[in-house]
Amino acid sequence: MSDCGCDKARRDLEEYLRNEVCKTEASDIREHLENCPGCQDEALVARTLTEVVARACKETAPDELRDQVLSRLRAVQATHGLPA
Repeated sequence: MSDCGCDKARRDLEEYLRNEVCKTEASDIREHLENCPGCQDEALVARTLTEVVARACKETAPDELRDQVLSRLRAVQATHGLPA
């Protein structure tokens, strides 16, 4: 039985979204996504998840919290003779 391209598109979706596939493969996957609603949905979910994770990774702790954590780490290092 011949696959309509879904297996390949789904298998390579993450690499495609990160632009890590060759131009020929990217073209094949893009064409498949344009014509396959199921894979379009999966690509949308993957793209949204990737964007949410990327935004979350850019978040930083408030200065006060970061200072408290670093202070506690330094205290533990000093108490246990660990290098700073």
